[in-house]
Amino acid sequence: MRAGDLLSEEDRALTVQARGALEGLAHEEPAPGDHAAEDAQARRLLARLAGSGLLEHLIPSEHRANRKGTLSVRALCVLREELARIEGTADVVFVMQGLGSCAIALAGSASLQARWLSAVARGEAIAAIAMTEPEAGSDLGAMSTRARREGGHYVLDGAKTYISNAGLADFYTVFARTSDEPRGLSAFVVEAKQPGLKVTARLTISAPHPIGSLAFDGCRVPASQRLGEEGDGFALAMRVLERFRPTVGAAANGMALRALEESIARAKERRQFGRPIAEFQAIRFKLADMALRLEASRLMVLRAAALVDAAALHAGAGQAPDPARGRASAMAKLFATEAAQETIDDAVQIHGALGVTRGCIIERLYREVRALRIYEGTSEIQRAVIARSILAEQPGS
Repeated sequence: MRAGDLLSEEDRALTVQARGALEGLAHEEPAPGDHAAEDAQARRLLARLAGSGLLEHLIPSEHRANRKGTLSVRALCVLREELARIEGTADVVFVMQGLGSCAIALAGSASLQARWLSAVARGEAIAAIAMTEPEAGSDLGAMSTRARREGGHYVLDGAKTYISNAGLADFYTVFARTSDEPRGLSAFVVEAKQPGLKVTARLTISAPHPIGSLAFDGCRVPASQRLGEEGDGFALAMRVLERFRPTVGAAANGMALRALEESIARAKERRQFGRPIAEFQAIRFKLADMALRLEASRLMVLRAAALVDAAALHAGAGQAPDPARGRASAMAKLFATEAAQETIDDAVQIHGALGVTRGCIIERLYREVRALRIYEGTSEIQRAVIARSILAEQPGS
């Protein structure tokens, strides 16, 4: 069930590379609350991804070992689809290296880029991004963590939560308020060992991976570790999300593809009333709708990736994202994640009681896919982005 007409030869090579990185991998799921096991699993997966060269695709070519290729959102989409199809945690480990380092690639100084980007690609530095706060999730303008300038440093105070790689990361890309303006944010690279930064909690979620809460208490960060100019943080955050929202849709497509593959196999082998359930119209129609949603989702994801890839990578850090690209990214994430949720729910129905049994791939997918409609902007936020964009357009444009 691969849609070969949507993939170039380069795309197919990336798919093979991703598949090879996880070849022979046995699925492991840490027990709820076993954070040491979560960390160990993440490190093992990171070593596989780094060893296969997959992490090179997350950084600009000038920081890659072979100095080849471009920082392509399409490539990230192809890779995330295949990784998520095989092992959801591997996809999370992969994308966090990208999300945590993207702002450095977009707006970091030459010294920050040299310090971190190659290390990210080699798997020697684990990245994280710290935006979400207890009272500021979708609404970045409500962010209350503050960064106060004191001479050649900024002093950070506040709290972040639901931070993937909390406690595991070597550095965090942190967004904090530097003025009282609604969008008066700035971004900083904060090393995990920085005094004043503390992991205050590790969280247990339905599809486990390292995630937790951070506190900043008088955390002094050199001004040289600011990304872009003071006040550029909100626009920079939007540019990071613009690049990665289509890839969330791609991960959803990978999960939907796996659910479809498993459902076809199940429908052919499961017999009821003397025949395979694949012969019943109700099941056939579900499979048809699953395939239809997947093809539409893939097209939207690849279109959004093409629009983002066509834009200049190194625009000014404070430059606002293009509304058309932002809308395409929001549409791709919204449609693909909602479609994947529906497809996996159909897969549970086709599998029956097996579909809600621990150890069944469909049960795991059912838990893994749900978070995709929340992180990097909820489905409701994507609808708000889309509506704002279309209402701002001139009639006939």
